[in-house]
This record gives sequence, structure tokens and C-alpha cells, in this order.
Amino acid sequence: MVHPLLQLTADLIDMPSVSFEEAAIADWFEAELRAIEGLEVTRVGDNVVARTNLGRKYRVALAGHLDTVPVNDNGVARIEGKILHGLGSSDMKGGLAVMLELARSIREPAVDVTWVFYAREEVAIVHNGLRELFREVPELLAADVAILGEPTDTVIEAGCQGTMRFKVTMAGARAHTARPWMGRNSIHRLGDLLSHLETIEHRKPVIDGCEFREAMQAVHVEGGVAGNVVPDRAAVTINHRFAPDRSTEEAIEYARSVVAPFMEEGDTFEVTDMSPAARPDLRHPAMAAFIGRNDILVRAKLGWTDVAFFSEQGIPAVNFGPGDATLAHTQQEHLHEQPLVMCYLALEELLTTGV
Repeated sequence: MVHPLLQLTADLIDMPSVSFEEAAIADWFEAELRAIEGLEVTRVGDNVVARTNLGRKYRVALAGHLDTVPVNDNGVARIEGKILHGLGSSDMKGGLAVMLELARSIREPAVDVTWVFYAREEVAIVHNGLRELFREVPELLAADVAILGEPTDTVIEAGCQGTMRFKVTMAGARAHTARPWMGRNSIHRLGDLLSHLETIEHRKPVIDGCEFREAMQAVHVEGGVAGNVVPDRAAVTINHRFAPDRSTEEAIEYARSVVAPFMEEGDTFEVTDMSPAARPDLRHPAMAAFIGRNDILVRAKLGWTDVAFFSEQGIPAVNFGPGDATLAHTQQEHLHEQPLVMCYLALEELLTTGV
């Protein structure tokens, strides 16, 4: 017999919701939440927020994104025993299923709850639905703590690293490739920087007991004019993941320091994308009780997630959800029943017991 949570996740997989195409699944969630007595439901674009208003001492926000990456021959759910295969099973329709079933089942929680189902997490930050909600209706997202249902295999991933992309463009001088000494090859200049990136020993700072691991990787290279021309321009885009003990300004200065020895007059450095880091913060009584009573393992979040948006607003936030993040966005994405049930039981304990 298929577990109801696994079946609900399968049903959600069968509702296509690739980024920018979440309207139908948002309609469905809105209807489901409006059918639950005692919830105040608000729709903003393709984002749905539902709130209890019971006058409890603390308010917990439980949030998850509705969208998935594009289909890769895995758009239809398939259950084999206790394993569910399909797009979004891990990232993060399993988390959505847990949240919805909790909202249906716990009508008078011991804490007030804000349920947040939002669009466009899998695309550029400028389109992010949670960012839209913070801009349009920030009062609806006010909470003491926030838990995002990103796949963590039911461990707490605290805080998150910041991420920035920057572009370094190096100049040269054109010449015929038969007479390269008449010019200067910008691609060859770029090669020295690329070799240096491989030698960097990145920091591993420990913050509030969580070890973060910084990284810097070239992710795109461009250059060249023609097959017989020495190139006079070459550029590399570099992604830097930085720990939350650095501000965005400090991360930029560090990035500049890495490339500075290889740059000359006429070269350029341009930050093309920036998302701040979030420090781990597990001190709030609600978060401490949740972790302690369920004996949940805590580790650092090495990637970037939307916990950063809550952190910017002064709301301590963590990632906690079913599923293996390493399977996210792969054709082989799948979800086991056990972490799905474990995630539900841990959050049920928090909502029914409180602090």
C-alpha cells in the first residue's frame, strides 16, 4: 500500500510547474488552503500565503517553492515500492506535500503558522516569488523563525553561503596568427588566471558550530575573433561561494584581490550577480526546542537558498526537508518514503507541542 504522503507527492509531480508556469499548481494550492477552516489565505501573483491567527506566543513560517526545473523525461510520477521517481520529487514537492498535509491535519497548532508557497525559485533571483512577497506584502511573512522545506535528508542545514558571479575581461592586441609577435593574445593571458584558480586553498570557517566551505570556479569563458586572428579580448565568468562571516562587500573585495595580480590597464572587473549569505542562528526557543526534542543533526548549508531572504529581515531561518539535494535537477531524481514521513513527524511535533 502506498503511503498517503508519497501518493500526495506523486500527485503534485503530475501537476506540471516549471518556473514561470506555476499558475495551475498555485490555483490548486489556493483552493486546498481556502478549504481549511481558520486560515487567512492571500494570493499574490502565483504565490499563496496562508496564516493562522490564534494569538500564540510564537509564529513559525513554513515555506516552499512551487516550481521545478524543466522536464527531462521525468515529468510523470512513478512509484516503485517505497520510492517515488519524478521531476521535483526531491526538490521540493515532497516538502510541499508535508506542509500541505500538516496544514490540513493540525487545525489548532500550539504556535501560529504561516504557510508560504511561492513561485520561481529555480530561476534568477530577480524573478523569485519569495522576494516578490517580501516586497509586496512583508507583513504577511512576519515570523519568529522560518523553516524552508528544501531537500536536506531531514537534517537541519543552517544559514547559507552567499553566491556571486563576476566577469573578468582581459585585453590584448589583434594580429595575424602567422605573425603573433605583432599582437598580444588575450586568451593566453586568461589562461594564467584560470590556472591560478585551481591552486587556491579556500577557507573553511566554522560559524556557530557549522563548517562552511568556500569555493571559486570559472563557469564560462569567451573569446576569439577568427581562426587566423590573435584575439584582443577574452573574458571569464567566475562563481564565488562565500561563507556568512563575510558581507557582500567583503566578498567582492576578496574576489578583486584574487584576480588583481593578473589584471592590467584596460582590463575590467564586473559583478554580474550577487546574493548575500545568511548566518546560522539556532538560538530562538522555538528552533532550539525543534532541534533538541527531535535530536536533529545540524550542519552548514553550503549552497545558497531563500533562507537568506528571511535572514535579511531578521528572521532566523533553516533548511529542513525530505529528499537528497544531490539528486535535485537530475533525470534520476527520486524520493524515499522514510525521510518524507520523518520530516512530517518532526514538524508535527513542533506544531502540536510548541515551545
